[in-house]
Amino acid sequence: MEDAALLRPGSGPALAFSVDFITPIVDDPETFGAIAAANALSDIYAMGGDPQVALAICGFPQDQLPLEVLERIFRGGRDKAAEAGCAIAGGHTVLDPELKYGLCVIGSVLGEGLDQTRAKAGDRLVLTKPIGFGIAAQAIKQEKISSDDLATVLAAMTALNKGAKDAALVAGARAATDVTGFGLLGHLQHLASASGLAARIRLRDVPTLDFVRALAEAGLVPGGTKRNLDYVAPHTHFGDGVGEIDRLILADAQTSGGLLIAVPADLEPALVAELERNHAPAWAVIGELVPGKPGSIEVSSE
Repeated sequence: MEDAALLRPGSGPALAFSVDFITPIVDDPETFGAIAAANALSDIYAMGGDPQVALAICGFPQDQLPLEVLERIFRGGRDKAAEAGCAIAGGHTVLDPELKYGLCVIGSVLGEGLDQTRAKAGDRLVLTKPIGFGIAAQAIKQEKISSDDLATVLAAMTALNKGAKDAALVAGARAATDVTGFGLLGHLQHLASASGLAARIRLRDVPTLDFVRALAEAGLVPGGTKRNLDYVAPHTHFGDGVGEIDRLILADAQTSGGLLIAVPADLEPALVAELERNHAPAWAVIGELVPGKPGSIEVSSE
């Protein structure tokens, strides 16, 4: 399950196509637009591509919100796309009782790019943003998150994955995916299955927003996260010490999460150096791909 459709013409770069939209996570229209745009652009980065042009898609409840809100959402999306070097050339808006916004993006991919089918046994798994955004979003909706924690999660969700993509390509990585709606375990299962491999990850090495465990323990877990855990459970063996809260966080449905990169073991230091140079918001080596039942995952506490 690749992150974008890929068209390879007879010559020149390949073209990656993707579409994604979300409902509001925050009240501020510009921030919502920026998060939605970063989330949509991420699919192109996950293919090793550079976004070139996008069309906006929006469902807007005109009888509930002033048009100024629509303008501000578009401005936030436009500015975030411009940060990526991607022009929003138009789009389509419909009347909708539920507000939603996103982008249909076209990007260019030079060479092989990052293809989920190209990972090899022994590849290290590197995650470039912390997880827990879905649980944090639930807390935001219920106004049960501090201002400092809110600022932390918004900074992470609005951060583009361009630096992580550039680092992966420079270091010689072959495969990647972005961690979004299916959660870390769901997207890892897809990547491992596509490459015909199993995966092992270490809970202690997975970067997580510091405040998320307390939120999850307080019951602030979205339904999508629970469904994700049900989905991956048949494919996943959880070791001793990996509790129910840990499992929910690992399956947490993300919005605008980081890249999960598979890199040959001997190139791991180069990737780490590039991630540091490109100021990735957070990164960690969380495990590796190994021979075994395709798509199966082992999670250890150590």
